[in-house]
Amino acid sequence: MRKLLLTITTIAVMASCKNAADVRPAIDRANFDESIALNEDFYQYATGGWQKANPMKPEFSRYGVFDILRENNEVRLNELFASMTKSKAEKGSVEQKIADLYTMGLDSVRLNKEGVAPLKADLAQLMQVSELQHVTIAVARIHMAAGNPLFGIGVSADLMNSNINALYADQSGLGMGNRDYYLDEEHASKREGYVEWLTKAFTICGIDDAANAAKGVLEFETKMAKSFRSNVQLRDVASQYNPMSKADFVKRYDAIDWATYFRDMGIGEFDKIIVGQPEVLDTVNGLLKSESLATIKNYLAASVISSAAGYVGDELYTAHFDFFGRQMSGQQQMRPRWKRAMAVPNGILGEAVGEIYVKKYFPESDKQRVLELVKNLQTALGQHIDALDWMSDETKAKAREKLATFTIKIGYPDKWKDYSSLTINPAYSYWENMKQASAWYTADNISKLGKEVDRDEWFMTPQYVNAYYNPTTNEICFPAAILQPPFYNSAADDAVNYGAIGVVIGHEMTHGFDDQGRHFDKAGNMANWWTEADSEAFKKKTDVLVEQFNKVEVLPAKDGQPAIMADGALSLGENIADQGGLRVAYTALHNSFEGKGEPEPIDGFTADQRFYLSYATIWGQNIRDEEIARLTKTDVHSLGKNRVNVTLRNIDTFHKAFGITEGAMYLPENERIIIW
Repeated sequence: MRKLLLTITTIAVMASCKNAADVRPAIDRANFDESIALNEDFYQYATGGWQKANPMKPEFSRYGVFDILRENNEVRLNELFASMTKSKAEKGSVEQKIADLYTMGLDSVRLNKEGVAPLKADLAQLMQVSELQHVTIAVARIHMAAGNPLFGIGVSADLMNSNINALYADQSGLGMGNRDYYLDEEHASKREGYVEWLTKAFTICGIDDAANAAKGVLEFETKMAKSFRSNVQLRDVASQYNPMSKADFVKRYDAIDWATYFRDMGIGEFDKIIVGQPEVLDTVNGLLKSESLATIKNYLAASVISSAAGYVGDELYTAHFDFFGRQMSGQQQMRPRWKRAMAVPNGILGEAVGEIYVKKYFPESDKQRVLELVKNLQTALGQHIDALDWMSDETKAKAREKLATFTIKIGYPDKWKDYSSLTINPAYSYWENMKQASAWYTADNISKLGKEVDRDEWFMTPQYVNAYYNPTTNEICFPAAILQPPFYNSAADDAVNYGAIGVVIGHEMTHGFDDQGRHFDKAGNMANWWTEADSEAFKKKTDVLVEQFNKVEVLPAKDGQPAIMADGALSLGENIADQGGLRVAYTALHNSFEGKGEPEPIDGFTADQRFYLSYATIWGQNIRDEEIARLTKTDVHSLGKNRVNVTLRNIDTFHKAFGITEGAMYLPENERIIIW
């Protein structure tokens, strides 16, 4: 079950808060490209100098401000982990687990000597399956530790009763991820590349008749993809809530031996299961009955091999990177081994690493600063709700109630995750340890079924630069690492900080009222608390915003392929939150001037100008065409350039701040759309 986390960005990046970067200028003119007229392309004006000074690195498909923070922290975490390998940690301690995982990832000699041998036992066991009823055992084994082929099963808060954890089943199992890669003519080359990858992988792993097996997998997944819902359709939360009784579920999807599956997955008694996309599971059920056993086994093998590629010898990983990294995203070279090795314990033991991290890099004073900012933003959003001309007083009152009951999480959890039962043993292969860790997380998730939702649980670790809103708990969360330049700079003026971290806070708050978040009440239950007229007014406004983004060309026509346009429907929630974050943070900034007056210009820029320049700064990046094309299909966030230019064109105070009356950045006042 996918968590409904609504974030500022999907880039999972880590950074340390206190370092030399804290003394950077609040507004640095070196980041500008003053040869560009700001009324024509504000993004390029504000970040063009940064782009030139920070060219794309070959290991990246996009390289931006977030990635610099990530690289800075990778060095620090790498040093931390390396120091752990030099001391004899107590067996079973998190230090031992971190050090051993890190060491296994670095040991290229062992990894290449073993090659795919650690994986062959899994594949041999799979290939021994001789009849359909035994496929269930194989699927459960893979779901526990090595991927989610055919469908996904997981436990999360019941959307209609957010206090209790329920069981969910969702569409899953496409090797290329997105259904469009299988169905659209424009992606024919990717399908060819996918078959090439599978052929190489099957050959390396000793799968018989590799080329035909690979073609069979593509055909099988294409049949699955035809029934899959698109990423835009998946944004319709209500349509994903289809509860069934256990008896009805087992009867409808009868190709799986569910009694065996539930037993092997450790799923105990339950009365209902919530199916996200019933028609997709219908298709999968039919394919299990109609396709040859050999094809099904090859499909399952492909899932396992893809999951294992980063934890075995270089031959398989290189083949995996050539397709998923080079062809799909445009990366020119693999990330260095030390970065890949460091990322594994940071992911698997994330809160343990986070506990060490905050002791070194996150003082309590920073937490108090963010809490103050959050309160200021809550006040400002309340003012915006009160001032809406399209919403009734009845709905405004409920919106105010929801805003007042936000749970605010800052920095790090009050209770840390217990990893004592997770075993990391260097006597086993890297892949075997990864399977055990995956099985541990799966069991941890399944153990929550039927239990009360733990509202203290965090869904990001403290060392990640990101933030989120979770509708089922009505919470906003700001991990420790978000509080650093360029998001928060203790040496900067208020305008700069409100334009960066202030917008981030406002962005997450607005998610509670975007096209998805608005369907959840103050308790986190999916419920309609809007009047019909208010819903219609909201839809009318969001339709305009969708069309504004749909008109943006992100890549021109090339080699006979049509131009690629932004997807306003896919990115709607994030676009609403970007606009709301900007407007609410601007109001909070001006609230702070009350009784003091607006400050004098700094470096020749007014407070309003510094606010908007600060916002543009956090989205500075270089990006490859392949990644632009991929993200436009798969990412609910707009590209950085559009998060700046398209969003700002709707905001009156932006036009006034820079005196914009013409040019590409100018949007006539009667065409500007304001939602929150």
